Amino acid sequence: MVDYNFNFTGYETYADDEPITDLAAEWQSSFGDAPTKLQVNNLSISYHAGANALNDVTLDIKQHEIFGIIGPANSGKTSFLKALNRMDSFTPGMKVSGEVFFNGRNISDLKNVYALRSRIGVVFPLPVGLPLTIYDNVALSPRLRGISAKSDLNDIVERCLTRAALWDEVKDRLNSLGSMLSGGQQQRLTIARALSQEPELLILDEFSIAVDPVTTMRSEDVLKELRKDTTILLVTNLVQQSRRLADRTAFFLNGECVEIGYTEDLFSGAVQDKRTRHYVEGRFG
Repeated sequence: MVDYNFNFTGYETYADDEPITDLAAEWQSSFGDAPTKLQVNNLSISYHAGANALNDVTLDIKQHEIFGIIGPANSGKTSFLKALNRMDSFTPGMKVSGEVFFNGRNISDLKNVYALRSRIGVVFPLPVGLPLTIYDNVALSPRLRGISAKSDLNDIVERCLTRAALWDEVKDRLNSLGSMLSGGQQQRLTIARALSQEPELLILDEFSIAVDPVTTMRSEDVLKELRKDTTILLVTNLVQQSRRLADRTAFFLNGECVEIGYTEDLFSGAVQDKRTRHYVEGRFG
């Protein structure tokens, strides 16, 4: 009988399946020589006087890789994301220790946090358009960067909406409110808005939580195309979504990064920890 209270202790690690070496070779050929885009060392997070929300997490993400993070609620996934572009400054009482390197630079040493956040785009769980027109949703960030020429803004809006697979659906109504789009269209609009910052790393925090499966699959096709130009960190509550998209996946539980592995290995049984197998098999979560 599986213990559903998540108080897993005393489990031995094991690997009773042979590793799928073809995956390792494929990943090595694709990313072995790629620069490390994000390096996290011994990251821990706590709130006020409570227990740690995250404990001593270390991982790296390669350029153009789709890196997945899975795990049940309250496993530390969102806290982890907040630390990556210093969103912890918005959360009173949040304390962060450890190191985060982006493009080889420690983000705690960067004085211009706004420049950092422009390089690391975030799409949050609920796909809500700003109370602006579709055009202005996408043009907002370029305008804040000082781009004012109409021709330049037009090019950016069309390019970002095209990359988000939304241009053909909205090109004739760019002056309509973005908040009036369907849920799936708003989701792609938030992606287009994030892309308008020209991010090098795109973080998606359970971005499919409020849309239907067909829309989710279309958005996933968008991500497969975006990886050609952008590194993607995908935090998802849909376990099979990570299997479909991610090159490697990390499993978080109770503030711990339990395991990191080639995605198909984790879903095919080649795991080092029983908790990972139990989670991907749906025995809890």
